[in-house]
Amino acid sequence: MADELKTPLLDELEKGPWPSFVTDIKSMAETKEMPRDLLRQLEKSYEDKRGYWKHGGLVGVMGYGGGVIGRYSALPEEFPGVSHFHTVRVNQPSGWFYTSDAMREIIDIWDAHGSGLYNMHGSTGDMVLLGTRTEELEPTFQALTEKGWDLGGSGSDLRTPSNCVGPARCENACYDTMEMAYQLTHNYQDELHRPMFNYKFKIKMSGCPNDCTASIARSDMAVIGIWKDDIKVDKEEFAKYIDDGFNVKEFVVEKCPTQCISVEGKEISIDNSNCVKCMHCINRMPKALSVGDEKGFAINIGAKAPIVEGALFAQSIIPFMQIKDGDYAGLYDLIERIWEFWDEHGMARERIGEFIERVSLATFLEGVGLEPLPTMVKAPRDNPYIFYEEYFADEDAGEGEE
Repeated sequence: MADELKTPLLDELEKGPWPSFVTDIKSMAETKEMPRDLLRQLEKSYEDKRGYWKHGGLVGVMGYGGGVIGRYSALPEEFPGVSHFHTVRVNQPSGWFYTSDAMREIIDIWDAHGSGLYNMHGSTGDMVLLGTRTEELEPTFQALTEKGWDLGGSGSDLRTPSNCVGPARCENACYDTMEMAYQLTHNYQDELHRPMFNYKFKIKMSGCPNDCTASIARSDMAVIGIWKDDIKVDKEEFAKYIDDGFNVKEFVVEKCPTQCISVEGKEISIDNSNCVKCMHCINRMPKALSVGDEKGFAINIGAKAPIVEGALFAQSIIPFMQIKDGDYAGLYDLIERIWEFWDEHGMARERIGEFIERVSLATFLEGVGLEPLPTMVKAPRDNPYIFYEEYFADEDAGEGEE
């Protein structure tokens, strides 16, 4: 390169025991202008204590409204390499399973058309290709689609559905997360690629209550594997834990949130009617305990990070559902009723969790045609002056009799 790259402030981020993104970008900056100017602009941002990125309008590929995030430098003359620095989101395979050949395909495409920088993966999912020029977007898209890849979601649309590996590698999976992600992605291509919602809508799938996608804290709809019957107990394996000196009382019994486990000698007893499926006992004694046989999934709704408003945690709306014989019609119907009610009554940039807080859970349930259940209670009520339609109906009936 023409001049020596000097980034004393960024160099501080390379110190210490942890890997640094600065080191990664520097390795690319030796041969490419875009990573080099990216470092130079970031160094200036640190010096001046202000960002130098601007959003100069919408960019994308023909026929799609999502999948590309436009970004421009506010100092294009000083840093021409990042005068355009658009991000391309590539729809990841279910469970993030890649072959080395598939990775090489994308690497070759991005080296030819972009900065060569990647993010594996974004919060939503998606392989994120960082930095390209506007005129390279269509050639990039064409090269990707020729190899069988597609863009993910961005903007006010369905974001790319993501899932844990589920039954591919986990014995605790209570439903096929891989298949569900595949079916949702293909069934909702329009909603994924053409923004039409009030705001973003994320669906994440975890095969068991360990929730390895953190769906209950990060997605508008969390699909979490669950079972209805009893935890299965292998008595011989449990006895081995005792014989090996494992402190079941300290590490399992006393950690149970509902105190539904008791142990006498080499015998374990579980009050499954009080089990909340937290997975702690199964995680600590996986050879002795395992999930039940009547498997399905629960649906929680409304989580989000603190962007427009504060962070929200998802709450239950469907305590148990199953997919039988590959029939997703019931799940599709629920999703579309939620979208329709949210679309009709929601406000711009209002996530579904914020919408439910504004209109109330009761109104939301009535709007999407769900009956209220005790499992939907997010927190105990602190207002005693709440009455229900049935209460007034009973009062009216009583007055008429008199």
